[in-house]
Amino acid sequence: MRSLIAIVGVLLLCTVVRAAEEGPRVFRCDPQSLATSRQRIKAGDPVLQSAMDALLKQADRYLRDGPFAVTEKMHPAPSNDPHDYVSLAPYFWPNPDTADHLPYVRHDGRRNPEIHDYDASRFGAMSGHAYALALAWYIGGDEKYAGHAALLLRTWFLDDATRMNPNLNYAQLVKGVNTGRGTGIIESARLLDVIDAVGLLHGSKSWTDSDQHGIEEWFRQYLSWLRSSKNGKAEAAATNNHGTWYDLQVVTFALFLSEKDLARDVLEGAKAGRIAKQVEPDGSQPRELTRTNSFGYSLFNLQAMTQLADLGDRTGVDLWHYRTADGRCIRASLDFLVPYATGEKKWTHEQISSMNATGMAVPLRRAARAYHEPHYEQIITNLKGDQPVGIVLLQFPPALRQGN
Repeated sequence: MRSLIAIVGVLLLCTVVRAAEEGPRVFRCDPQSLATSRQRIKAGDPVLQSAMDALLKQADRYLRDGPFAVTEKMHPAPSNDPHDYVSLAPYFWPNPDTADHLPYVRHDGRRNPEIHDYDASRFGAMSGHAYALALAWYIGGDEKYAGHAALLLRTWFLDDATRMNPNLNYAQLVKGVNTGRGTGIIESARLLDVIDAVGLLHGSKSWTDSDQHGIEEWFRQYLSWLRSSKNGKAEAAATNNHGTWYDLQVVTFALFLSEKDLARDVLEGAKAGRIAKQVEPDGSQPRELTRTNSFGYSLFNLQAMTQLADLGDRTGVDLWHYRTADGRCIRASLDFLVPYATGEKKWTHEQISSMNATGMAVPLRRAARAYHEPHYEQIITNLKGDQPVGIVLLQFPPALRQGN
């Protein structure tokens, strides 16, 4: 009997170890990468410990912020429901040629500071804070971080007095033109951090089964709105980065809700619908090159495509190696940007903001793994701008050097 108990105990221990090694249920990065970061920090890895120190410093600041609520409005939504999210189109400004300054006029790439008087800033703070705090808890184990992350999520999504209605009917409205647009759905890309924060909080005493069921229901309703509403359908039809980020949201929310068939269908559609339509054979992205921040938007779209490709690996849909007969593919878009990101070539398209190429680090690290190509990992150290630190380094830890 004792032998049987011992065997059962060993089997249970092995199961627990395997579960721990699989990492948390996250989607923005490989779960195993986070588990690896936690293990390496416990083992005294100096590079990742430095990143962890930066994360904890950030998380300690975030403990003093919030909670944030969509109901803390300066301006009402067109519905007059304080639970409805409302934001202003960032690149539209008061019309200098009319007495009432309407309709607002577009200046691409130049952000109107009025946007901070609406819900977008609080939305961004809530999602970013919740993720950083949840990550600090997952890796470091201090419950105070989980407790505040849970408070932020409950306040924004679950509490009756402050919860956000699961729609973006009034996102990125243009004064004098409309009460909301499909393009505003780009703002709910912030929910990708929320999804992962929830996964990281699993096992914390601060995040209950009731909380989990409640937020799953919120996302179920939002996903339904995303796929059936006028604004959602308009964003699904977008032919630039907006369409790619729409797909990424749908796939992530579907996987979070265990709707794998939906995720797989969207990923399959991204082959011809996104990659083939948006990437030229030379790797350029003409719809992004027309923008006043053309490098930034080319990179922004690449970030979404490579993240979609990683999620495709989880569902048996290979976007990494999808290639049209004339060479349109994710790898071409990556290789097109690399020499500009390292300064080897000068960017010749319009870029009115400073050109910071550090955002290439994550697509490069994803590609290094997907293509088994160490060269992409080596490029990261040559990017123009500061090297990735803190959260990014923990999400995508560099490989240990030989001898470490």
